[in-house]
Amino acid sequence: MTLDLSQYASEKGIKYFMISYTDLFGGQRAKLVPAEAIADMQKDGAGFAGFATWLDLTPAHPDLFAVPDASSVIQLPWKKDVAWVAADCVMDDQPVEQAPRVLLKKLVAEAAKEGLRVKTGVEPEFFLISADGSVISDQFDTAEKPCYDQQAVMRRYDVIAEICDYMLELGWKPYQNDHEDANGQFEMNWEYDDALQTADKHSFFKFMVKSVAEKHGLRATFMPKPFKGLTGNGCHAHISVWDIDGKVNAFADKEMAFGLSAQGKTFLGGIMKHASALAAITNPTVNSYKRINAPRTTSGATWSPNTVTWTGNNRTHMVRVPGPGRFELRLPDGAVNPYLLQAIIIAAGLDGIRSQADPGRHYDIDMYAEGHLVKDAPRLPLNLLDALRAYDADEGLKAAIGAEFSAAYLKLKHREWNAYCSHFTQWERDNTLDI
Repeated sequence: MTLDLSQYASEKGIKYFMISYTDLFGGQRAKLVPAEAIADMQKDGAGFAGFATWLDLTPAHPDLFAVPDASSVIQLPWKKDVAWVAADCVMDDQPVEQAPRVLLKKLVAEAAKEGLRVKTGVEPEFFLISADGSVISDQFDTAEKPCYDQQAVMRRYDVIAEICDYMLELGWKPYQNDHEDANGQFEMNWEYDDALQTADKHSFFKFMVKSVAEKHGLRATFMPKPFKGLTGNGCHAHISVWDIDGKVNAFADKEMAFGLSAQGKTFLGGIMKHASALAAITNPTVNSYKRINAPRTTSGATWSPNTVTWTGNNRTHMVRVPGPGRFELRLPDGAVNPYLLQAIIIAAGLDGIRSQADPGRHYDIDMYAEGHLVKDAPRLPLNLLDALRAYDADEGLKAAIGAEFSAAYLKLKHREWNAYCSHFTQWERDNTLDI
């Protein structure tokens, strides 16, 4: 039974709804709709000019309507008279195939047809920085190894505890918060869920963290590598696949190596098979490649992969299997689109199952110290252009996720790359002015 948003507004004291969708670049777009108008919006959607956001549309296209999915509605814990609701994009009464949430729902349905239910958890890292974005916000956060720093996390207690209190209130079951490996960096964890629900929560989490930081006169950034020499923002994804009822873990088999079932291994095989192309989605910005190809940081490790390898419980590889029935993909960064992250995981994994993909040999070595010894594993792309080319060349992955989305994404991302290349930088002056 579909939740009636008008009734919800009456019961909760909601004055306004934020009808929100996420575009191809991860931009969160919304209209603020008074509760008195939400009934019509729930039926027909809120109108947008799609070209005005990062979608492959033109000014000549008809209105794009963002139709709220009432099951996703969240009353803002910090502003109780406003509710946020994720929306699906529709044009001419048809789903917009390139829209990230529409795409994810299609892939969730494909998995369900095969009797599979993908569950994921994400670990988004972020920095709390000055309002102008120039420096980390805590001048005393200067330790060489700041990870889990007790004093540093308590100096930002007001921000972190407020966000965690809100997650508790929302029933997300948060279970730990910590200062991460870079000065000024934090991570907050909540319980895993079905892929669509995780994506909605991830999207709302970014909105919530930014809003609470601003409330405290700070700025939160999920930028992959905002500061030279410091560990970048990852967004590790923990993945398991269950039966359609969500009760039996299809990845778990105590008799198999790493506790990973034969089916789970082929799903992992799909991730490994498409890894270089995957990066175009999981690491979607120019800045992303300054994280996964970074030199050693001040803490001694980047905590990010640069080679397509997998392992057991070892954090120096692209994929680790920390326990039976699940694995962790350490490739994604903080800029990843919450919906495209889940979509690309499902698309690659389903292709792996269908093609019985072998993930290849695992490595137990420390990749940061001994990675040079691995000769038969591909390096991850060195920049966004290489990633886009790898994605474009991967016909299997493009087919698995959808041709219309792939064409739109590649078109806009190549345009972004070209804009970056045409940008005149201070580095060019510094290095060529006197040649």
